[in-house]
Amino acid sequence: MQRLFILLSWLSILLLSACYYDKEGILYPETANCVPTASPSFLNEVLPLLNGRCNNCHGGNSPSANIRLDAYAEVVIYANNGSLMGSINHSGGYSPMPKNSGKMSACEIQKIQNWISAGKLNN
Repeated sequence: MQRLFILLSWLSILLLSACYYDKEGILYPETANCVPTASPSFLNEVLPLLNGRCNNCHGGNSPSANIRLDAYAEVVIYANNGSLMGSINHSGGYSPMPKNSGKMSACEIQKIQNWISAGKLNN
């Protein structure tokens, strides 16, 4: 009986570990070819990320929490006060975003951080 328990325990461990993925490209196939550039374009790289991950709630005529992220003038406000990066990094003191969804991929976050570090250009 004890041998059966040990065998079942090992089989459970093997089965559970076989289902674990820690590769970002497997978990998020849409970011498998993501390569952050040093100076990403707001219009071509940052805004599409925000449109895909944020603006279903933070865009349009009645944005959630009255926070709009669908145009440069609004996004730069939250980039300047640190709340954009605080929220997408899930930092303490900020509401983790996207709400009720997984954290953005490291590559997506890095693209936004690189845009901020490069001067938050409206390009």
